[in-house]
Amino acid sequence: MRVVKTNSDNPDFKKLSALFDEYLVEIDGDERDFFAFYNNVQLDHVLVVYEDSVAVGCGAFKKYDRQTAEIKRMFVHPDHRNKGIALRILTAIEDWAKEQQFNTFILETSPKLTAAIALYQKTGYTFIPNYGQYIGVENSVCMKKEA
Repeated sequence: MRVVKTNSDNPDFKKLSALFDEYLVEIDGDERDFFAFYNNVQLDHVLVVYEDSVAVGCGAFKKYDRQTAEIKRMFVHPDHRNKGIALRILTAIEDWAKEQQFNTFILETSPKLTAAIALYQKTGYTFIPNYGQYIGVENSVCMKKEA
């Protein structure tokens, strides 16, 4: 596996991100417009993981405040799950964010993404009240980790 640092203009990231959006509509219903407004933004810190030459997963982070990086667009293609790819992405994102002087990580996810939540908890994330645009959104749970 190969991890590539890029940005949200990367065509493979765009493809994986679009698959992720379709998957979220399947599990959470059609709140696409609300989430698209916050997810389809320019991201300067994007990772794409390749197995052979196939893009199999992605993730990103963006600045939330001076010390906090928000983890975004964590996704592993369904055909490539249960291989440790999500953990590899999350670890690489956190390491990259630490290099950029961030010492706190936050994220939002669907309460229906139980495997993702389990991964986050396993790696030290805890539930926090929904922040920012996610306050009052029933299909969102938010988590936090100190570096």
